[in-house]
Amino acid sequence: MKKESFDSEHYTKYERARILGARALQISANAPILLKMDKEKLEDINYNPIKIAELEFDEGILPITVKRPLPKRVERKIKEPEEIVKKEEKTEETKEEKTEETKEEKTEETKEEKTEEILEILEEKEKEKEETAEEALAKEIESTETEEKEEELE
Repeated sequence: MKKESFDSEHYTKYERARILGARALQISANAPILLKMDKEKLEDINYNPIKIAELEFDEGILPITVKRPLPKRVERKIKEPEEIVKKEEKTEETKEEKTEETKEEKTEETKEEKTEEILEILEEKEKEKEETAEEALAKEIESTETEEKEEELE
């Protein structure tokens, strides 16, 4: 079931970590698992989203891509007037590239901030669920105690 165009050796360890982390976050947020696994295998790995993401990555079925910046082609001609013009063009291009890079960095930072916010929200919801479960249990205990007291009085 491996795709021929996929090759895990072409990813750096940082890209691999980023891909696995992103996919594990998706899985922990109840995204569908792309790899067909039986319940026993899921129980063996304790439904660990990181392990599931690793299995999906190793199978090459993740729909996540990596965009790498490629070096620009530099022409070297030894003509003074054209060279000056090219230098000016290059400085303009570098300014544009820098603004684009800062925009990309800002979007990456906002994505990371959003991811952190989502994780915080999920943790808060889990805490609320635990608190409501504890409150329900406390109410149930109180009601059984009051019923026992009423039965003793009768």
